[in-house]
Amino acid sequence: MEAKSKLKKYTLEQVKDELIGKPGTPRRDAYEIELKLDLIGELIRETRKKRNLTQEELGQLIGVQKAQISKIESNTNNFSLATILKIFKVLNADVKLKIELKEDELILA
Repeated sequence: MEAKSKLKKYTLEQVKDELIGKPGTPRRDAYEIELKLDLIGELIRETRKKRNLTQEELGQLIGVQKAQISKIESNTNNFSLATILKIFKVLNADVKLKIELKEDELILA
């Protein structure tokens, strides 16, 4: 006979709601933004490597120091959208920015 587990199961969303806060709260919004920035940094790193570029070479192509590229890839620095767009242009990537206005809020997706 199978023993039934007495442990309660939670979804990832339930855990995030409990530990970080519900969607729309300042703490949860900050978490979601940070997550998106991490993903952008990782995408830049992966694409740069596929294009056989070093951080220094990529920096030279867009006019910034190697350290700036490193910070962007590891999300340790605030960076401008202009810099990100320059990077993706050099990496030959199409960028689509979607902005939805909902109930007087600006949401970047």
